[in-house]
Amino acid sequence: MPPSPALLMLADGAAFPGQAIGARGEAFGEVVFNTAQCGYQEILTDPSYSGQLLNFTFPHIGNYGVNAEDNEAPGPRVAGLIVNELSPDFGHWRSQKSLTAWLTEHRISGISGVDSRALTLHLRRHGSQNGYLSSLDLNPASLLEKARALPDMNGLNLAEMAGCREPYQFAESSGPQVAVLDFGVKRSILEQLARAGFGVRVWPGQTPAGEILASGAEGVLLSNGPGDPAPCRAAMATVKELLGRRPIFGICLGHQILALALGGRTYKLPFGHRGANHPVRDLTSGRIRVTSQNHGFCVDPEGLPEGVRITQLNANDGTVEGLAVPARQAFSVQYHPEAGPGPHDARQLFNDFGELIRLFQGA
Repeated sequence: MPPSPALLMLADGAAFPGQAIGARGEAFGEVVFNTAQCGYQEILTDPSYSGQLLNFTFPHIGNYGVNAEDNEAPGPRVAGLIVNELSPDFGHWRSQKSLTAWLTEHRISGISGVDSRALTLHLRRHGSQNGYLSSLDLNPASLLEKARALPDMNGLNLAEMAGCREPYQFAESSGPQVAVLDFGVKRSILEQLARAGFGVRVWPGQTPAGEILASGAEGVLLSNGPGDPAPCRAAMATVKELLGRRPIFGICLGHQILALALGGRTYKLPFGHRGANHPVRDLTSGRIRVTSQNHGFCVDPEGLPEGVRITQLNANDGTVEGLAVPARQAFSVQYHPEAGPGPHDARQLFNDFGELIRLFQGA
């Protein structure tokens, strides 16, 4: 049976034809790209991709299938998938089904046969933007109208939809008890906390500070998540109350929310940082970490209040990658130290968080 045609239309009028993959239908959202060469299952299930059409720059995707163990969420969180070539075959001792079957099972629509690197260059030149992908409606004018009607990512509070609705216990331990404010947390973050010896309880991102304090939590982790941090006002209010009362560790969106709660600002990057090889310079040691990243917004280095120290910078573009607030026992990083997928250069940060909690308790 011949493949069905599909069409991706960007809001600026650029069109990318191809063949339908996954579920037949339509998908829409902000079109972004990821430069990782492997780890597509972890990337596709990362809740930080909610509301986005994901383009892989690596041309060959799907060759090792998918399995039940590598998900960062129960299923895919991308709005849709864009690839140059989707492998018709797969082989790996852990694989259980093809990427095509998995996408269809979860009703995710996608497109293959796209010049994914040309699309990436277009987004680099013109910025990430909304797009509409369809294997049903192939009329360019119709898809362009639909793409232009989509809301801009600026101002979208996607984190509220990506996090859990009720608190739950992820890991029991006799070690420090950590409350994770869930804005779209990856399972790898929770697993790294458990491996570092923490008891881990996950809370909705909008949980009031009083409930966190009453739970007996000894530290608070602000998780990754999708969208613009600026609308997350309930989370900011919670963090403001917790600052100085419990040690805080922020990751990705959690890093941005911490900066906003401290009185800083954030802004949208032209095309974001998404990949598994982003170099970050530690300003104290001068050492470089190779990091996994997935974000479209960034902390503005201007206007950070007194007592907030920039600790790390992106070695490619100089953007803020880390903050520390020693007087209020808080620190954060823009990248993903759990690295699912990616290098493990920064996993020590989970142990550093435990040390911060112990110092706070001994103060």
